[in-house]
Amino acid sequence: MPDQSTETSTETGYQVLARRYRSRTFEEVVGQESIADTLQKAIDRNRTAHAYLFCGTRGVGKTSMARIFARTLNRVEGDSDQGSVLRGDDIDVVEIDGASNNSVQDARDLIANASVLPARAPYKIYIIDEVHMLSTAAFNALLKTMEEPPAHVKFILCTTEPHKVLPTIQSRCQRFDFRPIPVPRIADHLRQVLASESVEAEDAAIARVARLANGSMRDGLSLLERLVAACDDRVDAALLERVLGVAPEDRVREAVAAIGSGDVAGALAATAGLLGEGLPPERVLDGFAERFRQLLVAATCGADTEVLETGPEEAAALAAEAARHSPEQIVHLIGLCDAAAQRVRTSSVPRAIVDAVVARMALSERFVEAAALLSSDAPTGGTKKKRLTAAEPRVRTSVPSPPSPDPTPSLAPEAEPAAESAPPSPSPSPPDPASTRRPSSDGPEAPATAPATREPEEQVYPEGAWARLENSAQSAPQRAMLAEFTFERLEGGTLYLRSPEVPSNAAEFVKRDPRSLEELAGRAFGRKIRVSFVEQPASAPAAPAAEAVKIATHPLVQDAMELFDAHVVQVNRVTGTQGSTDEPQPDRKDAD
Repeated sequence: MPDQSTETSTETGYQVLARRYRSRTFEEVVGQESIADTLQKAIDRNRTAHAYLFCGTRGVGKTSMARIFARTLNRVEGDSDQGSVLRGDDIDVVEIDGASNNSVQDARDLIANASVLPARAPYKIYIIDEVHMLSTAAFNALLKTMEEPPAHVKFILCTTEPHKVLPTIQSRCQRFDFRPIPVPRIADHLRQVLASESVEAEDAAIARVARLANGSMRDGLSLLERLVAACDDRVDAALLERVLGVAPEDRVREAVAAIGSGDVAGALAATAGLLGEGLPPERVLDGFAERFRQLLVAATCGADTEVLETGPEEAAALAAEAARHSPEQIVHLIGLCDAAAQRVRTSSVPRAIVDAVVARMALSERFVEAAALLSSDAPTGGTKKKRLTAAEPRVRTSVPSPPSPDPTPSLAPEAEPAAESAPPSPSPSPPDPASTRRPSSDGPEAPATAPATREPEEQVYPEGAWARLENSAQSAPQRAMLAEFTFERLEGGTLYLRSPEVPSNAAEFVKRDPRSLEELAGRAFGRKIRVSFVEQPASAPAAPAAEAVKIATHPLVQDAMELFDAHVVQVNRVTGTQGSTDEPQPDRKDAD
């Protein structure tokens, strides 16, 4: 621990812990030892630069390191007052606040004063805190001086936002990046401070204060200051939760356990208890997120006390609880907590959002089952239906596409189940075009046979033509234009597209002026293409009553009805070109 006698001898009144236990030498620096060692060696070898840039988040020791560096650099033999630099009142070490001295005139005054020799020390050192607050004109005024300052001048710039410092300024400095201080290092330092203050504390309380500091030693000491002021010579978890207003760990543990077991009532009751203690809704959700983070670490790393930043007993308990979750599920729950915490800050009904997300997390297993039920892996009558993604072409036929000579690679869509059972024709003669073309959904369905010879891709294999057209769309507006329509067929120099039943404004605009679409198609197929639009057919005919009963009693439909508390309103026969099945299917609008 640093000796405070030198600094406190000239101070009157009470000093907060963050100032009283500030590092005073390079050896006392916590968490930035590599930087302290580099600066110490630069002084010892007389290789100090004329300008330094200290970057890092708040409370990690930038200003303290600057003062220690200036004090060591300006050390004068026989000087009795070694604490003036650390107090900030040394005449040869000038500290400037960049936020309140950010004008070009302030920069000019600094340049003028820099020409004055130091009073008693070897160097005149300028420490500019929050230097990113300087205006662009002030930065530009400093450029020449910082590049070639007088031999007796040193600059130390400190900032929490280095990206706001002009690159021309950064190039003239030696940059040091201060890292967030690890939680164990903060906890060790807090224990030393409490020992010096003759205050007892629980290890769990100290570890939690260190985590709440988020890598900032000053924040950790400020939090500890509040606890020491409110305690009766002992800091424990109950005091921490009461004074700092954080979520009680036992209540959070109870709520998370209920969420993990799917107990909606228990999770809501534990959450109500947390909110009933006056905690803000976002604090409650932050407490859940932190607990899920610990479970995620325990699920992947085991009961590692160093990674979990907790004691052995708590680490073992976390590992046992994490066994009930998968890492993927925990990541999802953390995302839910974060999204809800952002919404409750601006919502007029924050309690409703909190209760809804807690119930949603507790029911996550049922939602997983629903996702599996509706995913491509769900069995549907012995076949698997592939759900297309935005990156995949919309397949309108069951015939696979041959390799394309186009330089843009074509996406290979998965064949429909009906196509797998249709053997190719053994005849080597060219097929009749009428037998190979898929019919429009608004007319009677004709038999389709796979061709034996490979005709040009855009005529025999419509899905290849559509994939080529989609792959040729290089910009977002072009992809959005194609998304407005459904591929029908490509015959010679005419591309037939089906417009939506209720066309959007964008679709209407393209239909009135299809030149941009025709240019895109021309580049895709290497010849002039005319675009023709086909109107949307009428709704599919309803299935007979017997078939409707068969669909309604299907196990998959029954599971969906039970899961979503729904019922079948109408069953339609699908006769479109998206597959070759005539099986009646339930109306999709009732499953949304």
